[in-house]
Amino acid sequence: MNHPATHRENFHLKESMRAYWSERAKTFDDAFGHGILSPDEFRARQKPIRDTLGAKPLRVLELACGTGEITKLIHDLGHDVTALDFSEAMLDVARAKHAGKPRLRFLLADAENTMEPDECYDAIICRHLVWTLLEPEPTFREWKRLLTPGGKLVVYDGDWSKPTSVGRIAASLVAAIDRFFGADPYYDGSLSERHAEIIRALPFAGGLHYEALAQMLEDAGFVSVSRISHALIAKAQRRTANLRNRLRTHVYRRFILTASRPMEMQTGSD
Repeated sequence: MNHPATHRENFHLKESMRAYWSERAKTFDDAFGHGILSPDEFRARQKPIRDTLGAKPLRVLELACGTGEITKLIHDLGHDVTALDFSEAMLDVARAKHAGKPRLRFLLADAENTMEPDECYDAIICRHLVWTLLEPEPTFREWKRLLTPGGKLVVYDGDWSKPTSVGRIAASLVAAIDRFFGADPYYDGSLSERHAEIIRALPFAGGLHYEALAQMLEDAGFVSVSRISHALIAKAQRRTANLRNRLRTHVYRRFILTASRPMEMQTGSD
């Protein structure tokens, strides 16, 4: 049974999230791990998409496109891209970044309830979205609905709730650098406090783990769920990063997940 009070609470949280990310839009690419800063990182981030989707041009839905950094990875492979976000401010930045490009449309919509037609995409791609979902299980069923039979899902995400054992040391060193040289402006101030408040209210506040996510996707009807290491991306980031940001690549456990909507069984007589 649905409880209206719960939905009102979720709606309020979603509006808080929209306001937060809208305020972050102008400086979003300045945060380490958001903007793609080198050709090596671009290729490393693009490789899982290329390997999973293949060479044939596809209809691809990018969820929570933000400022359009991952949009470029997908579009440059020759796919027809619909890039969706629920923040108009984020979309404004993305539209300016990709002005005039063919095979690309931007859509203001909710990744948990896109309102797009059944089976209208060959692939869905998202980066750092799943940890923010308010209702993960119905959302994964929604994503399966949008995919054509055999369609692919590619998720870039991680466990942002707590550092790994090595990550705790790295985080301590980052904090020491902040104390001596001043904090990175993006990670300092009231917006960071609001970010922490939002995280505490989310279903994945205790952490987003690959194994649990894989099981949830299988429960939603996805098949061929597999994991791709994030190590090549982190390695590429370290080549051009300063010490503080090199340390940040070690703090959290990140992963790339791929899955498929199953091919439908044919019915009827020959």
